[in-house]
Amino acid sequence: NQEAPLDLRSNPLKATRGAVWRQLRSDGFEATETPYSPLGVRLPRRVVLPPHAPYRGGALEAQDEGSQLVSLLCDAQPKMQVLDYCAGAGGKSLVLGAQMDNSGHLVATDIADWRLRKAKERLRDAGVQNAECRPLSDEEFFKRRLGRFDRVLADVPCSGAGTWRRNPDMKLRFTENDFNEVVSKQQIILHNASQYVKPGGMLVYATCSFVGTENEKQVETFLQSNDEFSLVPIKQLWERAIPGTACPVSAKANWLQLTPARHNTDGFFAAALERKS
Repeated sequence: NQEAPLDLRSNPLKATRGAVWRQLRSDGFEATETPYSPLGVRLPRRVVLPPHAPYRGGALEAQDEGSQLVSLLCDAQPKMQVLDYCAGAGGKSLVLGAQMDNSGHLVATDIADWRLRKAKERLRDAGVQNAECRPLSDEEFFKRRLGRFDRVLADVPCSGAGTWRRNPDMKLRFTENDFNEVVSKQQIILHNASQYVKPGGMLVYATCSFVGTENEKQVETFLQSNDEFSLVPIKQLWERAIPGTACPVSAKANWLQLTPARHNTDGFFAAALERKS
């Protein structure tokens, strides 16, 4: 029942984490660096930040450390072709674009136009210049890009169980029918997103949940019928994508599972699936 902290993410295109941390401390906030994400700064509780730099202008965003880590594990690099398949309002797209250092091409897509409009504004404010937002309904655009992306992130709709510490009412409103419906959607989205991964490329499947049916079960079911994909051990990927910070899972782990109790993040799951060359 402990209050969840407020995690902030620095935007490397506009400010370093050190600069953000020093400014927060100078302004009297009890700021600490997040233990796993090299971009994160943590405050013990929600606060209203002052209306001056670096808190405005896209240099800083509120984003749970777990969400930051999912984005970083995509290992998006300059000159890559990257697809954020369930981009929503663009929170993870912001990380992907910054990691690409405005080189290559980032496509953010979603079924909701209003979310993409918000994502477009946030990407512009953050200084991400190599991104475009396309609604998933643009069938001709996406048909031409099947098998073209180096990285595809599928942060799928889920029960949201990993965020219940922030939104306890969600647990009461979420029914068994809701759960069954979202699990079915996840299977469809995972299949569809996989078709955009090029040979040698990587798909990251993610949820903000710690329910096995939504997480490892979905991945195992997908792999049974898609033998051109294989799991990338998370520690191996972590050392490549997030060097300099300790991986919070064992060397034998096939996926990342974060929990509030163990990692002081929201509950996030991520699995990386590489398509054979």
